[in-house]
Amino acid sequence: MYRIIKQIILGCLLTLLFPLSLMSMEEEKYKSDKPFVSDSILQNIFQFSPFYSRIVDEYKADLYLKGRVKVHKSNKLVKYIPSMFRLEKGIDDYIMESLSEMHYTAPDIYNRKIKAVSSTFPRDYGELTDLTDFFNMNIYSSSMMTDKLLSPLDKESAKYYIYLLDSIVEADNGLQYKIKIVPRFRGTQLVSGYVWVSDQVWTIREVYFEGKFDMVEFKLRNVMGAEGDEEFLPVLLNLNLIFKFMGNHLEMNADAWVKYNQVKFYQGGERRKSQKKHRHDLSEFYQLTCDSSKVLRDLRMFSTIRPIPLTVEEDSLYRSWSMRKDTLMQLSVQEKEKQKAHEFWGQLGDMLISSYSVNLAGIGSVRCSPLINPVMLSYSHSNGISYRQKFKYTRLFTGNRLLRITPQVGYNFTRKELYIKGDFEYQYWPEKMGGIEINVGNGNRIYSSVVTDKLRLLPDNSFDFNKLELDYFKDIYLNLFHTLEPVNGLLVKSGVSMHWRCLVDKNRIGLDEFLLQMGGEELKKLGIHSEYNSFAPRIRLEWTPGMYYYMNGNRKMNVGSAMPTFILDYERGLKGLFGCKDEHERLEFDVQQKFKLNKIRMLAYRVGFGLFTKMDNVYFVDFVNFSRSNLPEGWNDEIGGTFQLLDRRWYNSSRQYWRGNMTYESPFILLRPLNRWLGMIQQERLYGGLLFMPHLNPYIELGYGIGTHVFDVGAFTSFVNGKFDTVGFKFTFELFND
Repeated sequence: MYRIIKQIILGCLLTLLFPLSLMSMEEEKYKSDKPFVSDSILQNIFQFSPFYSRIVDEYKADLYLKGRVKVHKSNKLVKYIPSMFRLEKGIDDYIMESLSEMHYTAPDIYNRKIKAVSSTFPRDYGELTDLTDFFNMNIYSSSMMTDKLLSPLDKESAKYYIYLLDSIVEADNGLQYKIKIVPRFRGTQLVSGYVWVSDQVWTIREVYFEGKFDMVEFKLRNVMGAEGDEEFLPVLLNLNLIFKFMGNHLEMNADAWVKYNQVKFYQGGERRKSQKKHRHDLSEFYQLTCDSSKVLRDLRMFSTIRPIPLTVEEDSLYRSWSMRKDTLMQLSVQEKEKQKAHEFWGQLGDMLISSYSVNLAGIGSVRCSPLINPVMLSYSHSNGISYRQKFKYTRLFTGNRLLRITPQVGYNFTRKELYIKGDFEYQYWPEKMGGIEINVGNGNRIYSSVVTDKLRLLPDNSFDFNKLELDYFKDIYLNLFHTLEPVNGLLVKSGVSMHWRCLVDKNRIGLDEFLLQMGGEELKKLGIHSEYNSFAPRIRLEWTPGMYYYMNGNRKMNVGSAMPTFILDYERGLKGLFGCKDEHERLEFDVQQKFKLNKIRMLAYRVGFGLFTKMDNVYFVDFVNFSRSNLPEGWNDEIGGTFQLLDRRWYNSSRQYWRGNMTYESPFILLRPLNRWLGMIQQERLYGGLLFMPHLNPYIELGYGIGTHVFDVGAFTSFVNGKFDTVGFKFTFELFND
């Protein structure tokens, strides 16, 4: 066994190191008339960038954004692209403007309050106002665009780029170098372009980046402010986006002007001394609410606050739009019905493949998952093909009390079974996350071979139990919990869990007939039934030290922590209640953490154990931390800390277990040499799992997966007791996943 593990680790290391050996070869192949940037210049840039990335502690600013969208080519499919701007027939040029208040707090809290919006789109979605990934960019940080891109200004990321000296110019404060940036190979995490950097202080004066992420090609120019408070901040941004999908070609050009009203710099040990609240309370750094009803939308009023006048062409777009609105008011009844039909099909497109919300005045809002979005369809080795539809009803009461009802329905095509699940939550004390939870569902299949094993021990028994499939039970569950966070980071859930388990109908009849035939004391001694009910008081403690949070009115919103989460789950089954014939006692402990490594890499781990300290005629060793959903939940559920290939029968065959899982995610692992041709790959993932339980000493599962903007796929292999077991796959669509 040790030899197998050693060989696997060695193979992984060789695979990881092999791409690094090719990088020098690629550099030798690269030819240009521009000289390479000297090491001294690069060292100065890499030395000062980390310092400049955190030099600004806080700022407040006004942001004016103006964008143009041109439709170069479109077809009927464009209306079914979720969140796409609803286009007018025959109109291929649109304009949009917004004025916002910006508030930044180090290291990465950006808040934006929209004050005014104006556009010529027939339906106001506001997507053009949500370009924060491009505009909220710290060019000195090691990664950009919410950790989507590797910065060429970072020392460790420099191995992915080639730096060429394009030109040198004299400025008032010294020399400025124009450095051309070339990625060594294709990849959605890399950019090309140039930077202007000044000598002596080595600050960036201007950057220009080109890249492609998801289905959007972007070009971004960023001009930094003059010396003073704005030296390390952008004052002008130019953005070009090109979207091409299924025969549609749309282009957007947007410009942003930033006026800073207040800039605070890092003061070392004096940083945030003025903050009087608890060190984990980030309330004062968040823009908590934004009343959309107060957003200025009148075009005439917008012209009075516009900081930069419109061009003649831009003004003509507004005039044409106003004329179309006047004409629409004068349409005949038949023409208006035709227009409504056009809007209906656009709305239907949103419903089909994107989540959508329906506001019910005075009652609440309902959010529905897409009807035919392939992201709701998944395949895995254990579950086969599954489909899920999800609804969410939400209502907010006075004092920020919240009611949330989330029904789900799904169908498994492999097992031909319908699943229904419902979650009810009422939060009556939002400051302490105090609330009541009810969870109910069916179809969670569970296995137990104990019944079959005991029946085979009966004397003079010639019954074929394999035909009955007595190890297959249906489960209906009901959980009633009270939740409370008495102190920051400690969530306490207490209540009861109930299960009603029975054989599938066709098999249940066969067992009942057999039990009637056998009768006698032997069956009573074995404690064999066709139904097994359980009633168990339960308590669950989840503790995350150092949990950061903010208050949205009276509602506490947890942000996250740099510490792991510790989970303790205990239940004690009681005999005699609700037809329960048996009793049990279960204890599980789990530690999970997901944290970001340098750049855009991620590592997640999960370790824990579980045991049944008491089992009186209980045939279902139902460990909570081994539970699986029969409905697709997306790729990154449970931080990858699951066993994809482990047979469900093993979950219920032991009174105890020890487990460990690991997931490593990085844009460049195995396929870096091929990324010249596989540039669509966004992330690669390595999975590892180790499980100890009786009869499995150990169970090892290894996997590799890739993520793109369209789909995620993974391949897994397992080993049982040092021997190869099986191979399986998992596949989920990520297209339009929101």
